[in-house]
Amino acid sequence: MIEDFDDAYTNMAYIAGGADYPARWAAQAERFRENLPRGCSSTLNIPYGAGRRNSFDLFQPATTKGLCIFIHGGYWMKFAKSDWSHLTRGALARGWTVAMPGYNLAPEKNIAGITSEIAQAITFIGRQTAGPIRLAGHSAGGHLATRMVCEPSQLPSEVRERVAQVISISGVHDLRPLLRTQMNETLKLTELEARNESPALRRPGIGVKVMCWVGTDERPEFVRQNDLLANVWHGLGADMACHHAAGRHHFDVIEDLVDPESTLTTLFAP
Repeated sequence: MIEDFDDAYTNMAYIAGGADYPARWAAQAERFRENLPRGCSSTLNIPYGAGRRNSFDLFQPATTKGLCIFIHGGYWMKFAKSDWSHLTRGALARGWTVAMPGYNLAPEKNIAGITSEIAQAITFIGRQTAGPIRLAGHSAGGHLATRMVCEPSQLPSEVRERVAQVISISGVHDLRPLLRTQMNETLKLTELEARNESPALRRPGIGVKVMCWVGTDERPEFVRQNDLLANVWHGLGADMACHHAAGRHHFDVIEDLVDPESTLTTLFAP
């Protein structure tokens, strides 16, 4: 039984040096953009919509196998696409183009609006690129990635049918508990929106292939949220897998995306 919902969804206080991570991520991302791997190129801030944050960064190898899209987290309230550029390293080294979309944050946009922006971004990016599409997202980004393959999907069929894999890394898949947190003063979720925007309460699309990935050292509620979607969607016919990454917490569980040979990277960019 959860007695303190704010504590259940708090990460930083339970991670040694947790407050240092955001600045570290931003610095790593900036260094990566300034020193791209040989043969790779980047195009930053490509608009996909009219909103202030409706743009994406595109990182390309010399030749490409297809498109990987990474959606950042931050409880739909924090961070920007530019904080995560370094996480493209592994997929780029394996020959995949990587896009990182930005989106307007709460309270400027509610979660339903953010979902629509990400669908708009993936549609735009997908139509500019060829080949299979592979989606990954961390935390709130994991929610947004899985939300793209719920029925009915906001992606047009010609883009949705190209989505070969979805990876939700420490994703939040049932939003109803957030109604009882202080952060909802910013998110402004209603009961109806929480239900409508929860992947665990929707049906997966036909042929969906999803990995739910979480660290063993994460807060228990994130492990539960991870396993919840794997369980529910497996029962609804989706091709589901679930992995608990040993010794990883909510902030370092994404670091393996930097390593071209890590299990997480090879799943994202085979």
